[in-house]
Amino acid sequence: MRARYILLLLICLQVSFSQSQDKEIKADETIYYFIRHAEKDKSSPENRNPKLSKKGQLRALNWAYFFREIPLVTIYSTNYIRTITTAEPVAGDKNLPITIYNPKEVDINSFKKKNYGKSVLMVGHSNTTPEFVNAILGFEKFKKMKDNDNSSLFIIKEIKGDVLVERLFISF
Repeated sequence: MRARYILLLLICLQVSFSQSQDKEIKADETIYYFIRHAEKDKSSPENRNPKLSKKGQLRALNWAYFFREIPLVTIYSTNYIRTITTAEPVAGDKNLPITIYNPKEVDINSFKKKNYGKSVLMVGHSNTTPEFVNAILGFEKFKKMKDNDNSSLFIIKEIKGDVLVERLFISF
C-alpha cells in the first residue's frame, strides 16, 4: 500500500512539474498583455484622477485572478490612481513592483528590446492602450476604445519573428 502511495505521489509531482514548465515563457517568445483601467468613479466629473468605483475594484481583483497562472515578469501602469489600483492586485499576487510609464514618452524600439523574451502587463487608458498596441505592431489595427469598455484584453505574441495579435472581451 505504501508503494502505491509513493508511486501516486511521484506521478502527481511529475504532472505538476510538467504543467508548471508549460507556463514558463520561452526565451524567444515575448508576450504583451494590454488592459484598460477598471471602471472609475464618475461621481465627480471634474476630477481628472479619480479612484476606481466599487465595480472597478472588483474588476481589478478579477484581473488578478485572471493573470494568476500567467508568468508575468513586469507590470506597467500610467501614473494615475485608476490605472495603478487596477494593476495593484495583479502586482500583489505576483510580488512584482508596478513600473510607471508615460505613453507619450515611450520609445517603442527601446521598450521592445527591454522586454524581449518576457511576459508583461500594460495598464493604460481608452486611448493609450490601443495606441500602444498599434505602436508595437507597427501599424494601426485598433481604434480608441469606447468609454464603457473595461473588459478588452489585447494580447500580442512575438515568437521567432512572427507576431500574433488578438483582442478578447473578458467578462467578470
